[in-house]
Amino acid sequence: MDVATSVPNIPQSTLWSSIREAIRGSHQDYTTGNLNRAILLLAIPMVLEMVLESLFAVVDVFFVGRLGADAVATVGLTESLLSLVFAVAIGLSMSITAMVARRIGEKDPEDASIAGVQAVILGLTVSLAVGIPSFIFAPRLLQLMGASPDIVATGSGYARIALGGSGAILMLFLNNAIFRGAGDAAIAMRLLWISNIINLVLDPCLIFGLGPFPRLGVTGAALATFTGRSIGVLYQFYRLGRGTERLPSLARHLRVNLKVLWRLIRVSITGILQFAIAHTSWIGLVRIVSTFGAAALAGYTIAIRIVVFVILPSWGLSNAAATLVGQNLGAGKPDRAETSVWRTGFYNMLFLGGVGVILIMFAEPAVRLFTHDPEVIPLAASCLRILSYGNIGYAYGMVMLQAFNGAGDTITPTWVNLFGFWFLEIPLAYWLAIPMYLRSKGVFFSIVIAEGSIALAGILLFRRGRWKQQKI
Repeated sequence: MDVATSVPNIPQSTLWSSIREAIRGSHQDYTTGNLNRAILLLAIPMVLEMVLESLFAVVDVFFVGRLGADAVATVGLTESLLSLVFAVAIGLSMSITAMVARRIGEKDPEDASIAGVQAVILGLTVSLAVGIPSFIFAPRLLQLMGASPDIVATGSGYARIALGGSGAILMLFLNNAIFRGAGDAAIAMRLLWISNIINLVLDPCLIFGLGPFPRLGVTGAALATFTGRSIGVLYQFYRLGRGTERLPSLARHLRVNLKVLWRLIRVSITGILQFAIAHTSWIGLVRIVSTFGAAALAGYTIAIRIVVFVILPSWGLSNAAATLVGQNLGAGKPDRAETSVWRTGFYNMLFLGGVGVILIMFAEPAVRLFTHDPEVIPLAASCLRILSYGNIGYAYGMVMLQAFNGAGDTITPTWVNLFGFWFLEIPLAYWLAIPMYLRSKGVFFSIVIAEGSIALAGILLFRRGRWKQQKI
């Protein structure tokens, strides 16, 4: 299918009115009408939502980078541990997005609301189960990740707050997934504005002790982020309790529905496993990089934060594809669902490809925004350039795998991730970094190769079309 030539042009006046509608969050039926317009209306708030989510990471490193390599390394090690929480959050989120989107496509908003309630109950339970032990054992977890005694001393407070308060991350993702599945992406976008403004204001105040605030150093960054996210979660609960044009109030169904809850858990298990595989691979990569010292780890952390900043908007496009797949399958329109994925993948490729060229050309100036350490800058710039060569692969890979998730097929992406990350990326990273003496560059090359392989596998499996028969 020639996506580039098959996409009809949207008149400029209609384009700008569609952008305004997308940000405003007006009610739309995404199973009928112009498909490009449907993609645009869903993608804009979802892309902006992911931009705002990525700001949490970038803002922290921007300010923490002024505290030195040990502080940045603390953030990197803690983030690698938090990646397991993100795996759970994203796995649950994909499942609830698919379930809510399918019910909305079937024109059954009450059942969509029931599914949303079960997701909240499950999310709160998991938050307590993860947050309490993480808070208690945070310093030990840093040691297990290879942190030096200095990093453990500096970063224990940061790790305790970030890991212990990880329930805020989980609920933020999960509640936004309910909104996205219903097509209320603009609400998710707005609440992240609130969270990020709070984080942006509190970060320098708590890190450097501005005005009446105490100087908490790197611990202040964790406290600011936790506060911003927690207030965002409270706003989510308010909106879910009130209901939206598309989704009835969750308060009307505030009870455990074992049938729906078990269905959600069943789909979520492979969804969580899917992202746990990807994120534990990241832990493995960080462990390899940490053997080359704090400067290498700080360089890797900064480069990854920049890459995440540009990739998360693309994740917004992928989320739009997942919602369109779920709603159109629910409406009995599998061909429209498939077309939406190919078009979204093409748009994502154009965006990430262009960003990749910019980062390759201006890697060092981008890195200098986060650190002035002469030992860290060349390592971070090298990492950023190498990772940017894989942007086109990332673009198609994430859309294809999200399309499976949107259909409720979380098993296929799990197998793809298992082979791509565990059987390819980690062994290749070790082999290139240590036996082949490429050091941290070997790790960077392994990421590009693994992500490209995952994208190719996703495209080939998506073309087979078995996801169209998936029931959820």
